[in-house]
Amino acid sequence: MRADRSVDIPIYDISQLRGMWEHRVIKYKEKQKKERERIQNSALEKINQEWQYRIECKKLQSNELEVLQHYLGRTAQNEKPHYTGAKSPLSKFILEMDGDDLAELPESILDKPHLREMHIRRTTIYKIPGWIEQFPHLSVINMPKNGIQRLPVEIGKIKKLRVLILNYNRITSIPPELGDCENLEKLELTGNFLEELPFELSKLKKVTHLDLAENTFASIPICALRMTSLKLLDLSINMLTDLPEDMDRLDKLESLFLHRNDMEYLPNCLENITTLRMVVVSGDTLKSWPPVFEENSAIKFIKLYDNTVDAIDYGDEEILETMQDHEKEFMKTYIHTLKERETAPTYTTKVSFSCFL
Repeated sequence: MRADRSVDIPIYDISQLRGMWEHRVIKYKEKQKKERERIQNSALEKINQEWQYRIECKKLQSNELEVLQHYLGRTAQNEKPHYTGAKSPLSKFILEMDGDDLAELPESILDKPHLREMHIRRTTIYKIPGWIEQFPHLSVINMPKNGIQRLPVEIGKIKKLRVLILNYNRITSIPPELGDCENLEKLELTGNFLEELPFELSKLKKVTHLDLAENTFASIPICALRMTSLKLLDLSINMLTDLPEDMDRLDKLESLFLHRNDMEYLPNCLENITTLRMVVVSGDTLKSWPPVFEENSAIKFIKLYDNTVDAIDYGDEEILETMQDHEKEFMKTYIHTLKERETAPTYTTKVSFSCFL
């Protein structure tokens, strides 16, 4: 006769199970948050970028190095003034204000109609007044890191204006009248809130330097393609997904910066720009580019990587030695940071770039 056996069946309270898993989810999210904060505060990325910069500098000529330094070194925090304030015979023609507690330009400067340059930085000035047209000899307006929201239409009456720098302000639109400044050679509008430029800027045929980085452009402004003297075009950190097929209109272009956009390919028409010497893109998303960028040694094709590791040419022994030093310092710092973690990661991501020479 078979012996009776009793079976214990565990019964769980669903609310207890849910509470247990919710607690685990909360703990996991807290752990993820701590890891993100640790990565943000880590010295690894900074060290890696510094060494990459040293490696690349060894490959470039002096004029190319100057352009790359301007590109990689430019941030809203480290922009340096062009003048130190030292007195010179020309100081009476130059107006400088740096960090003054000003909400608007003082009308007292109207007593200086002979001004040729205006350098105003780090103030709370929110607009350029219409009476700016009363400075007919003004050739440079350099007003970065203020609170400027708009430009007056009267700016088009400053016919001798050659340089206009309005980086890191709050500008949302540019008046079409700026196109009347036909002697303009350099236009910098980095770090504003621009989505487009007026077609009237097509008349700026003397512009050689156009910097539109750190805005919200979804495409290259049509007027930029008609600035036939353009040598440097910076559209990095925008919202571009492609380039127009008539980019070769810019037949004098030498430097093209497109880093941190969402582009997967570069059009083959860029091969027709025979003056092109430097192209900087994001290697993370880019899948296709003109073969000439790799075949022509005169073109420095630089792919910056934010999330992946890419091979670098080790043909130069000096560069190889520098790379090895970089790896040693990187790993030393990396190992040190492991001590700050609760658990060691199963993978790591490095920031790197490649440069076809």
